[in-house]
Amino acid sequence: MSGQAYRIEKDTLGEVRVPAAAYWGAQTQRAVENFPVSGLRAHPALVRAMILVKLASARANRDLGKLDAALAQPIEQACEEVLGGKLLDQWVVDVFQAGAGTSFNMNANEVLANRANELLGRPLGSYQPVHPNDHVNMSQSTNDTVPTAMHLAAILLGGEVLAALGGLADALATKGREFDGVTKSGRTHLQDAVPIRLGQEFAAYAEAVRRAGAALDRALDDCREPALGGSAAGTGLNTHHENYAATAILHLARVSGVILRPAKDLRHAMQSMAPMAGVSAALRNLALELTRIANDLRLLASGPRTGLAEIRLPAVQPGSSIMPGKVNPSMAECLNMVAMQVVGNDAAVAMAVQAGQLELNVMMPVIAHNVLFSMEILKNFLPVFAERCVRGITADAERCRAYFESSVGLATILCPYIGYAKAAEVAKESVATGKTLRELILEKGLMTEADLAQALDPQRVTEPHDPKRGAP
Repeated sequence: MSGQAYRIEKDTLGEVRVPAAAYWGAQTQRAVENFPVSGLRAHPALVRAMILVKLASARANRDLGKLDAALAQPIEQACEEVLGGKLLDQWVVDVFQAGAGTSFNMNANEVLANRANELLGRPLGSYQPVHPNDHVNMSQSTNDTVPTAMHLAAILLGGEVLAALGGLADALATKGREFDGVTKSGRTHLQDAVPIRLGQEFAAYAEAVRRAGAALDRALDDCREPALGGSAAGTGLNTHHENYAATAILHLARVSGVILRPAKDLRHAMQSMAPMAGVSAALRNLALELTRIANDLRLLASGPRTGLAEIRLPAVQPGSSIMPGKVNPSMAECLNMVAMQVVGNDAAVAMAVQAGQLELNVMMPVIAHNVLFSMEILKNFLPVFAERCVRGITADAERCRAYFESSVGLATILCPYIGYAKAAEVAKESVATGKTLRELILEKGLMTEADLAQALDPQRVTEPHDPKRGAP
């Protein structure tokens, strides 16, 4: 801080130099100096959630007669200002910090206390009449405010992820309807298989995304029982009122607009990070589905001359610095990378979740960072992927039809007509000679042209039906 104006503050360890214009205080400054790790700061959703917790707590303490209204009012105003977008540059603690998020909690307490005192005409760093611990943190502990803020932030940001998933599922379903008449060869083991319609493939992608979204929504529901009111160990010590937890949660639900339920057991709510593990796992499972879909799209669009080339992805940018005219599946590649990052984030969350000991899991900061980071990149990119990739996909119906007619997978369709052994024999000959199954069947007189045309009708071969009863 050479050449910078600063003020001297004291905490329980002694004097600390704090930038004169900073709204944070001594404990935050120690954290800034102790943990210059990543340059990453708390996600805005986590800051917002923590401020909502402080606002709800101030109102609960006021309602219960614990916090004088003259002190509650400037704290509430400071909270509302931050929620309105002010002072957001004052959250300066690295995401990798002291265990449990004590530094993050104190960052909030000090900023709000300094702003509250400023509203009352007092200088920064005075902490009179509003004190960070005695008033802003009244009835609270890092151990219950941080998990509460984590859960609330996950619900708030998770809603944006769910909206993005809905848009992607709709885009895929639209393509499913658009491509419903395009018959192609299915593939299993990356080998020719029985026919399928291109629209059926895309409809299945839409269903996968919807199911992953529903699983995430269920996981988020487990975050609706906050630990607020548990204080340091889940016993409610120093909340000083049996109704504090219920009152604070009621206010938190009101100010956040989120449905919340009192925790059935506050000890459990503070010991276990299972709800966040569930959310992270749901995000991981979603990422696995997105990776699979992105890989399928890249494979189906491979070419344009030497690959499958059954679909065309929109060209969004030149694909090579050396090969003129090359266009890559850039949007699907980016989705792959996003999904890989989400899976990696979940691995970090899993390690942190199992590291809880006795009354507290001190690894909460890294859990919060990774879950919210996964949500951030998903909610940012999925709408772009839906708009700039999925909605612009076109099908090469002629190529799909050619694959359908030349596929040895058609032999399966002919089993009810000519038997398994004959169908296998014709399939082997088709591979050996390059002749289509249609040509060989007619050459050998195994079926009439009319019967063969009926047997290979695209609609018949892609829906369940009884071959003896005709089309489905």
